[in-house]
Amino acid sequence: MEMRSLDRSTLGPENGFSQLLKPWSALNAPFKGAWCVVAPGTSTTRHAHPDYEIFIAMTGEATLSSAGEQVTFRQGDIVHFPPHTDHQVINDGAEEFQMYAVWWDQETAGRFLDRHHGPDGDHHGQEG
Repeated sequence: MEMRSLDRSTLGPENGFSQLLKPWSALNAPFKGAWCVVAPGTSTTRHAHPDYEIFIAMTGEATLSSAGEQVTFRQGDIVHFPPHTDHQVINDGAEEFQMYAVWWDQETAGRFLDRHHGPDGDHHGQEG
């Protein structure tokens, strides 16, 4: 077993209040992921990118702003952003908001398949 732990001292506006937890060499996956903590009275930077992305709300409540729409986002909710869709998380509450973000694109998925199948097409000990 190999585990990565959240280092809260690294979270701030310069990195979107997030810590990249995936990828790492022991884990082969077709996506990247980050734990995000948005403190009360702060927000992530509005941005868009060519990746598909999902957010999974873990604790607290925040407002999601995307494509001119604002919705409440709370523990247990999941949202999907298609490529090039602007998005921002706004925490106007009194408690921190925590979520996990997962994103991928064709290149990331392709690299996963290359690692999974290897140069000779074998599955490197993996089923399927």
